[in-house]
Amino acid sequence: METPCQKIVWDLVPAIRASLAIELVNKGQSQAASAKLLGIAPSAVSQYISGKRGYRIEFQGETKELIERLAQDLIENKVEDFVPRICKICVSARGNESNCTSTCGPEK
Repeated sequence: METPCQKIVWDLVPAIRASLAIELVNKGQSQAASAKLLGIAPSAVSQYISGKRGYRIEFQGETKELIERLAQDLIENKVEDFVPRICKICVSARGNESNCTSTCGPEK
């Protein structure tokens, strides 16, 4: 049975990946380079950009800044494991970490 936290994460993660792929391309990365940085297929990046894949959520404020910063850090090869950063973005997008006790989140 899916918990409310899992439902939110399953909805947010595709949107975060889509936004991250779009941000990488907007920062001058090719779709192929963006795919390599994200560890996904180039066709997935193409589908994110065209809106055929991932949820279209317009992230604002801190969440948008975290996505932009992660994209830049990926470009500059400053990220060894971006899963904790994705978790931090997810927490920011949810706006309330107390509703989820996931252990994948950012370190405190």
